[in-house]
This record gives sequence, C-alpha cells and structure tokens, in this order.
Amino acid sequence: VQLQASGGGLVQAGGSLSLSCAASGSFFRVYTMGWYRQAPGKQRELVASITRDSNTNYADSVKGRFTISRDNAKNTVILQMNGVKPEDTAVYYCNADLRPDYYSRSTYYWGQGTQVTVSS
Repeated sequence: VQLQASGGGLVQAGGSLSLSCAASGSFFRVYTMGWYRQAPGKQRELVASITRDSNTNYADSVKGRFTISRDNAKNTVILQMNGVKPEDTAVYYCNADLRPDYYSRSTYYWGQGTQVTVSS
C-alpha cells in the first residue's frame, strides 16, 4: 500500500494551490482520508479530513480557505488551497485510514510529505 502525494510548490500569498494524494496497491477499503502539515519547529497538525461519506473536518486556521474532497472510485483525496498565507508554509502529509483486507482492522498510512511554501 502506498500513498502518493503531489502538487506542492511555491505560491504567492493570496494565491491558490492544489494537493492530490492517491492510495495505490492492494487493499480492501479506504475510510477517512486527510491532510496534515508540519512547519519547522512545530508539531504535525491536522489540516482537513474527509470521511468516506464526505463528511469534512477543518482546522480553524483554514476554514473558508481550504476545501477537501475525495473520489472513492480512484481512492484519491484533494486539498484545494485558496487564499494561502505565509503561515500555511509547511510540509503537507497525506493520511488515510485504510483496511488492508477484509479480515484485518484498519490502520493509518502516511504518504511522503510535499513542501508548500507561501511567499509574502
């Protein structure tokens, strides 16, 4: 099982950026998917998450600016980041609660981080 994230980069404050993450490999089902971020010297924090039924949860700091969505058929989650701010600069990590097979419990998997840098 692998989570492959893409879409990071450099963007000016006020601009937009989209992050995508796809789960690949052999597994039974993907449940909640989400994005976390970690800025230098800070703890990793939840940015947004989305359940399989598309119920969403956002950090207060990104509400109204970021939108999380998913495609269950493609096992993909997307984070649309609008109105970005310098404080959004961080390494962003994709996360998925995934059940490897029918007989196993679900567990959390992490993708590789993708750097997002917002210039002022």
